[in-house]
Amino acid sequence: MRTLDRTAGVTLPLSAIRSSRDWGVGEIADLPMCAAWLKSAGFSVLQLLPVYELAEGETSPYGARTAFGLDPIFLSISEIADLDHATNADFLSEDDERERQRLTSLDRVDFLAVRALKEKALARAFENFWVREWVPQTARAKDLAAFSEREAGWESDLALYVAIREEQNRMGWESWSAPLRYRDPTSLADARHRLAERILRHQYEQWQLAKQWGNARVAIDGLGMKVMGDLPFVVGRESADVWAEQRLFQEGMSLGAPPDELTPKGQDWGLPPYNWKNLAESDFAWLRARVRHASRLYHAFRVDHLVGYFRQYVRKPNALGVFDPANEPDQKEHGKVLLAVLAEAADDADLIAEDLGLIPKFVRETMSALGLPGYKVLLWERDEKTNALREPATYEASSVATWSTHDTQPIGAWWEELKQTERAELLALMKLDDKATPETIDEGLFALLFRAGSRLALVLVTELLGERARINEPGTVGAHNWTYRLPSTVEALVLHEPTKERCVRFRAQLIANGRATK
Repeated sequence: MRTLDRTAGVTLPLSAIRSSRDWGVGEIADLPMCAAWLKSAGFSVLQLLPVYELAEGETSPYGARTAFGLDPIFLSISEIADLDHATNADFLSEDDERERQRLTSLDRVDFLAVRALKEKALARAFENFWVREWVPQTARAKDLAAFSEREAGWESDLALYVAIREEQNRMGWESWSAPLRYRDPTSLADARHRLAERILRHQYEQWQLAKQWGNARVAIDGLGMKVMGDLPFVVGRESADVWAEQRLFQEGMSLGAPPDELTPKGQDWGLPPYNWKNLAESDFAWLRARVRHASRLYHAFRVDHLVGYFRQYVRKPNALGVFDPANEPDQKEHGKVLLAVLAEAADDADLIAEDLGLIPKFVRETMSALGLPGYKVLLWERDEKTNALREPATYEASSVATWSTHDTQPIGAWWEELKQTERAELLALMKLDDKATPETIDEGLFALLFRAGSRLALVLVTELLGERARINEPGTVGAHNWTYRLPSTVEALVLHEPTKERCVRFRAQLIANGRATK
């Protein structure tokens, strides 16, 4: 890890942040305030889960409709200059304002309702921009045009895709007429002309997102904090990228995971597998562009499903799958090539591999050769010979230590469900006995994490707050997934005495373990 010294960070979805001005979902402009709060607790890394644009009705950030564009739902409406904020009546009716207040009071994010309300405000903002800026071609209009030209490699197709999808009653591209579905040049040219204003509106939103993200990054950099992101392995099948680059993905096939003890039929994720042959013919140009774009957003980012770059598990519907590539020598060589592509495209940003689950030995050998850090989940790190829990202090420096991920329970909830033998092992590592109080155990668990040899240690925001809530529960569908919100606004948490005391304790531990300065 080039940009991260021995340090610690907090993982959270951007959507989970609450502030006094939000509309029921976290906003980009609130990131500096959140980063300042985490810094006060001794942390220096803010790790965000994926922030890419989702289709209406979707909540999982790992099946986005774009590999590049940020989600307009994260725009801070109060920061948009094209709205009259002196009187919100310019863009919010009395009913809309009541709806906004209802959404801000919810314990969970209602993505559908928040998106609908923000779309009203953004539509008004664009109308004002059109009249005041675009028609007279002001400096701001020229700035938008320059942004659209600069980012045309991804934004041009994304904006066209969104505009056509709106015209097609928000139906996915696989249901469009053949000329649009298969990108007939004449049909696309007609659509660009016919939908020019809709296309410009999407470009306007991405321009606003880029502005707000850039401002947030400047403020966070000024705090001495780092932003770590998350690069999903692939995008959703009903995405702008799969529509625009159909040759790069396998038609009629789905990504998943092979059978194991918990899932005897394997897993089907419903995501499109890559067509490695066609990607290679372009020297992985699309993948390189994607990673370069992520490196502009973040100081470092997690590479999701690293094993997939060595071998995808692909399957037809209702059938067992196969590995692609099929044999181990090819998988090993394939992974070496792709990881080198990722590392080269990332430039100065740090890559951190998500290498959890059943990972072949040759994957970690390649990671080690490239100096690519992977994850060490304390409860899963056991000695190969004795099967005893490893002492975290022995972890390799080039690794990331954590108790939990967004797909697991926070450690407080895990502790309550552990077998007695597992608790005994952890108590021994913490040098505690079974008479230890819950407060002492809580302190000990994080002391154990922060003394890890890993240069980076991560905690979930729920762990920082001592909560038991989960961010996601794999294998389940419902309103409990990806809708977690902080228990109150960041402004209130900063003043909340129990939270302040907990942050003080975290800071002391981080200082004691060389992860923060006094």
